[in-house]
Amino acid sequence: MIVPILGNVTYKITLDPTVWIFDDRKVLFEEAFLDEKEKDNTKEEELKQASERWDRAVYQQKINPPINQSISRFEREKILVNSYVMPIKDFVEYAESGNDATDVTLKTKHGDVEITLDQLLNCYLLFAIDGKPVKTDGPVHLFFKDGSNKDNPITGIEKIIIN
Repeated sequence: MIVPILGNVTYKITLDPTVWIFDDRKVLFEEAFLDEKEKDNTKEEELKQASERWDRAVYQQKINPPINQSISRFEREKILVNSYVMPIKDFVEYAESGNDATDVTLKTKHGDVEITLDQLLNCYLLFAIDGKPVKTDGPVHLFFKDGSNKDNPITGIEKIIIN
């Protein structure tokens, strides 16, 4: 369930998608391909809903004694039912690709896939479907941020080799 980033890099790193569910950089799959205006509207709506939950919780505490349902429990339940992607850019930048690196080879269970380094920097890795690690053709699926391969992601990625 790990994916190494190797090749023309200063630091060879290993990605462990199973722990990304706790990472704040994760993005809901449904929101990953929205334009910025739609994302802002979605975030405003989420903030409004969180505010309403808070108001209800405060009101309930005045009437009834506190119960074990909290916002963190709501968030925990939300994590277990949604699908998430992770932008790969931070990880690739951390590996520090060589100055002459331009291409990337994705070693997959189905054969090699060649893309450019710029394309890789603008990708998401799907790591959770319905709150669970990607098992079928996992551990990650690669999506371009522009959504051009949303219906046909690159699957079965075992290694990312920067050339």
